[in-house]
Amino acid sequence: QVQLVESGGGLVQPGGSLRLSCGVSGIIFSDAALAWYRQGPGKGRELVARITNGGNLNYADSVKGRFTISRDNAKNTVYLQMNSLKPEDTAVYYCKTETYSGHYWGQGTQVTVSS
Repeated sequence: QVQLVESGGGLVQPGGSLRLSCGVSGIIFSDAALAWYRQGPGKGRELVARITNGGNLNYADSVKGRFTISRDNAKNTVYLQMNSLKPEDTAVYYCKTETYSGHYWGQGTQVTVSS
């Protein structure tokens, strides 16, 4: 059974930082590509950042230079460090794994950027 559990969301002021974590079980973590998506109020779900099993990275233009995705294969965890947060970053953030057996999603964690 594949499980993804996100944590680290919350309320932060504009310009602040948060680090999201996603613990994954039930897959061969080191073989998987990992990604963070988000869905803002009234919007569709969009890719924020992705890291392959080889460490290749890609980011949405809106977060380049502010967000960093990383993975710890020893801990089966993927992270999203978010700096210089803006109100438009407010969304539910979802972790996703992409494996040979399928794609799996976490339940999401709310990030609210507001003064």
